[in-house]
Amino acid sequence: MTRWLTEPVPRSRVAFFRTIVYVFVFLDLVVFTPWVRAHANTPGDLYQPLMIGRLLPLPTPTPLLVNTIFWALLVLSLAAATGRAPRLLGWAVFILYFEWMIIAMSYGKVDHDRIGFLVALAVLPTVGRTRFRDQSLTEAGGWALRVTQIAVICTYFLAALAKLRIGGLEWVTSGVLAQAIIRRGTELADMIAVVPGLLIVSQFGIIAFELLSPLIFVVPQRWRNWVVAFFYSFHVATFATITISFAPHLIAMTSFLPLERIGRLTRRRAGSSAATADVTPD
Repeated sequence: MTRWLTEPVPRSRVAFFRTIVYVFVFLDLVVFTPWVRAHANTPGDLYQPLMIGRLLPLPTPTPLLVNTIFWALLVLSLAAATGRAPRLLGWAVFILYFEWMIIAMSYGKVDHDRIGFLVALAVLPTVGRTRFRDQSLTEAGGWALRVTQIAVICTYFLAALAKLRIGGLEWVTSGVLAQAIIRRGTELADMIAVVPGLLIVSQFGIIAFELLSPLIFVVPQRWRNWVVAFFYSFHVATFATITISFAPHLIAMTSFLPLERIGRLTRRRAGSSAATADVTPD
């Protein structure tokens, strides 16, 4: 089990994953969830902190607190994306973003697409320094990616258990997708909704997909990228029909990908360009 949890990976894979994660923190604040900043002006008596916010305890959001975290995260996330001071900057980004999520989710809306991403932020500072071109192996990096993968899969599996716990087996034959399409469906969803029985089949498929998602860990490595591609296609279909993106979850899911190939491809192209320049006549 320990060997599986700490299976070595190229340091360059961790380096690319780290950059993707920290760049997304910046984009999340300004593109995907800019509404969180509006809580700076929300009356304090509407703040109902999540359990972790009550246990610590964390302060009630104020304009000073929210805006300080916002601007600090913008600066620190971009700095962390460079790979410098990975522990110092990594822990700072995790702590601030964790508090940012407490502020975001303590007003009646809790998103479950943040679990894997928060785990990624928590474990990346433990890896230490990595470089894009470093192909040496790291067990610490392997552990960081593995626990992120586990969190990603738990997001699916626990979502299925929640559906069955709250809705029972009747969930798969209910009108939950129909309601989602009525609320936020696209034209594509409207076309699908009129096909008899298709939404019910889709709900069976969703439950099966989520319950079987842990099998990705036993799929042979040569097929795993195709399984991950299927996961991404599921979210493409979700966004195309009911406009739910799961963006942070999709970022965390890149922990499954051989990201070190980006560096190899870049070097190959650079080498090809250099070779072409050498043979080009003056």
